[in-house]
Amino acid sequence: MNQKKIYVTGLGPGNADHMTGAALASMADADIVVGYKTYIDLIKDLDCVQGKTLKASGMRKEVDRCQECLDLALEGKTVTLVSSGDAGVYGMAGIMLELVEKQKADVEVEVVPGISAVNAAASILGAPLMHDYAVISLSNLLTDWELIKKRIRCAGEGDFVIALYNPKSKGRPTNINTCQEILLQVKDPKTPVGIVQNAMRDGQKKCITTLDQMCDQEINMFSLVIIGNSKTYVTEDGQTMITPRGYRL
Repeated sequence: MNQKKIYVTGLGPGNADHMTGAALASMADADIVVGYKTYIDLIKDLDCVQGKTLKASGMRKEVDRCQECLDLALEGKTVTLVSSGDAGVYGMAGIMLELVEKQKADVEVEVVPGISAVNAAASILGAPLMHDYAVISLSNLLTDWELIKKRIRCAGEGDFVIALYNPKSKGRPTNINTCQEILLQVKDPKTPVGIVQNAMRDGQKKCITTLDQMCDQEINMFSLVIIGNSKTYVTEDGQTMITPRGYRL
């Protein structure tokens, strides 16, 4: 009987050092590896994919990629669908599982976790996620903007550390400004904010600033923004953000 299996694999930030052994094993086990072109480029030189068929496609082809994986698996191929970060955090795992469920396909799907962008960025900034935090995407491509604004306000009022994915793009240049305006109504203007670009990749940069100065800094689609809570502070050298868990030292 044909195996009919799909791995949905998180690659982490993108370099081999931060890929899990399980992620590498899932690609080694595959007949075919499928992914967005940028992610295929990240893995094409890895030993585990040599001799494999690699299938790349462009942006906004997420459903098509998942359907291709499902079709290949139904033909008896073992397929690995790769996604950056963690495949279950704004990644491909949800789409793949929804599609299999909708089509009642007799295919095994295994989700292989990876280091998410928020965890990679947090490690570069220090320890900003040591207490409760909320992760919010500012992309309103698939989510109503009014709902996103509500979530921002609620996270601010709840004094969560807030991590922002997709903070700014050519198509959404002012969403980050609106986010700042909402949070300034409920948070101290001097709340520490960390901005990391290209976390754990070539071109990595970090900036530590404050909520009221946040939008004066360079922010783009390669950035992840972490906004502290009321206890978050920056070390004397200005290089590290810490959100205390509450231990007595």
